[in-house]
Amino acid sequence: MKDYLADFISYLKFNLNYTDTTVDSYKRDIEKFYNFIAKEAISYLDVDNLVIRNFLTHELRDKISKKSCRRRICALKKYYEFLYKNKYINNNPFVFVAPIKVEKTFPKVLNDSQIKQLLADNFKRQDKLVLRDQVILEILFSCGVRVSELINIKINDINLKQRIVRIFGKGQKERIVPFTRECENAIDLYLNNLRGSLVAQNKEYNPYLLVNQKGQKLTRRGVEYILDQIEIRCADFYGLHPHMLRHSFATHLLEQGADLRLIQELLGHSSINSTQIYTHVSKENLINAYKYSHPRARENKTK
Repeated sequence: MKDYLADFISYLKFNLNYTDTTVDSYKRDIEKFYNFIAKEAISYLDVDNLVIRNFLTHELRDKISKKSCRRRICALKKYYEFLYKNKYINNNPFVFVAPIKVEKTFPKVLNDSQIKQLLADNFKRQDKLVLRDQVILEILFSCGVRVSELINIKINDINLKQRIVRIFGKGQKERIVPFTRECENAIDLYLNNLRGSLVAQNKEYNPYLLVNQKGQKLTRRGVEYILDQIEIRCADFYGLHPHMLRHSFATHLLEQGADLRLIQELLGHSSINSTQIYTHVSKENLINAYKYSHPRARENKTK
């Protein structure tokens, strides 16, 4: 069965062009299911609705979120579909498993003053890595890229004169995203004053824009750690993570009147449905601003 999983991983990577992040998540979800049925002494051939229901119950009792359980079912459904199509099994027990209902939550975003404060506070740092970390913040907010896209930006993808960056998104789909003059300045400072000394520690050629302290390519976990450290060093505790800045990018554009189709293109969404969540965020912000600003609304709030 382990060989089947290896085949499935190859199928996701090379046939469906899934990102490394998605492939890794699917692999971990399927392996968790393997471990569960192994402890229950159940063969993958004998999985049925009862086994699936027991697995979900076990996960929920372990405080695994409904969102994560939903993803696991999605991964397992895809995996068993692959096994069935390749005639490794006679039936797919996940066919009639309904998706887990997850409460709709809107993404948390930073407002304009919070973004300005964060960038200003980070730039005041005295350690040498401040220049690299400023580039990370500027690109995440100026371009709205995913963290997987951020770490894969190469120096040749950047055009400082035109202030544009070439991004390779899901399925290696290419898009061009502009960035601000502040972002340009941050990248220029980093390239001329820090990156060279970092990559000089390694003999191997490194084409990537962002590197760690040892001059190696940054990882997803590395970026998350850096954002945690930025909060600690700047004492700006927003619960920073890459997607928060991506959400902020999209929400700010929408609030300033940008067309939803344009935002979809900049974010690299294949469907407009994924972009429409930002209309809800903006409406929520609009209502909150109204309640805070309108004199009659404030009156009612104090009663």
